[in-house]
Amino acid sequence: MRVKVISRSTDDYTRERSQDLQKVFRNYDPALRSQEKAVEYTRALNAAKLEKIFAKPFIGAMDGHIDAVSCMAKNPNHLKAIFSGSMDGDVRLWDIAARKTVCQFPGHQGAVRGLTTSTDGDLLVSCGVDCTVRLRKVPMLKMVDTSERAGDNSQPSAVYTWKHAFWGADHQWDGNLFATVGAQVDIWDPDRSEPINSFEWGKDTVLSVRFDPGDSNILITSGSDRSLTLYDLRMSSPARKLIMKTRCNSVCWNPREPMNFTAANEDTNCYSFDARKLDEAKIVHKGHVSAVMDIDYSPTGREFVTGSYDRTVRIFNYLGDHSREIYHTKRMQRVFCVKYTYDGTYLVSGSDDTNLRLWKSKASEQLGVLLPRERKKQEYQDALKERYKHLPEVKRIVRHRHLPKPIYKAANLRRTMIEAESRKEERRRKHSAPGSMPVQPFRKRRIIREVE
Repeated sequence: MRVKVISRSTDDYTRERSQDLQKVFRNYDPALRSQEKAVEYTRALNAAKLEKIFAKPFIGAMDGHIDAVSCMAKNPNHLKAIFSGSMDGDVRLWDIAARKTVCQFPGHQGAVRGLTTSTDGDLLVSCGVDCTVRLRKVPMLKMVDTSERAGDNSQPSAVYTWKHAFWGADHQWDGNLFATVGAQVDIWDPDRSEPINSFEWGKDTVLSVRFDPGDSNILITSGSDRSLTLYDLRMSSPARKLIMKTRCNSVCWNPREPMNFTAANEDTNCYSFDARKLDEAKIVHKGHVSAVMDIDYSPTGREFVTGSYDRTVRIFNYLGDHSREIYHTKRMQRVFCVKYTYDGTYLVSGSDDTNLRLWKSKASEQLGVLLPRERKKQEYQDALKERYKHLPEVKRIVRHRHLPKPIYKAANLRRTMIEAESRKEERRRKHSAPGSMPVQPFRKRRIIREVE
């Protein structure tokens, strides 16, 4: 007679050391767990609901300015440092962790319109409507008494006066030059009191400027003549110009895909372009109900944040046509500038109510150090939400956002107007000769022409 005996090796389930985890054996045969999908779906639903419960993105406000915050700049040397400039000419250095002013830089006689820091983080460039460019040495970020620091660093190391007011500034990602814009585009060397080069295409005011992260000789500007213009410092004249139906208030390059950039437009949308093919937008990002004032990419290049005249801050996926997150408070007014921190964990917004506000980039993210088990559980919940995001109940919970009543009404009104316009165009096409009214995609509809 043959007898089958269960035999186990002690090496399979015995720990080598007392600190080791107990070995657990699992049988992954799907026939043994017929309800696995239903259990996972319930877990995904609970994970989506818990994410909503713990979504508290607002961290705190930083007050100190006595007029609207007009521009901001990050410091490459310090993760928790940010500069801000206001409409009354005040420039401040903030410690984000303590949410306090570290240093003040007075001197401008009008609104500060442009702030930027050098690549090494040692030089701060500010410019404004008083026709001056001021260069300052950046102080070390140590939380000391502001009055002690003010006397050392309030005086600029250089002041350059020019012929026209300035509306923006940006520094090369890898180089010593910086650019200012206003009546024309000026390229400056910090050691010279006059621009080393100037570009002009038309007589309209240039509103913003950004250097390409991949090529320090290429920059893009947006102007009040509804144009986006590409410049190459190795050429004597501007390279290409794109004219749209409404003007762009700000523009930002994708740091991980430096051939792509996104423009914040006056028509409430953001348009992502490939600089090599400007005849159509790659993606149109919708969501705001008023003009988009500023835009900034996260260091990963996968998301960007926008601030709008409708008093909200939105976060978009760089490939998404609608925002994944919307931030607002009762007191926050029109948002003029937004920035991601260098680690991509936080974002800072500056608004008309003189305050800077600090937000989490992921609304339900837990701050502080996570235990390995907590991190593993969070990753598991995120994977479940990703797997079941297409199902109606999970999709509804994940996408739902509470909006202020004025924005909710304005969004409904805008949707009604767009639907009416599309119906009108469709009826016109039906009653026109075949081929006389071709269907134009929305990505091309807001573009007038490209000039070389």
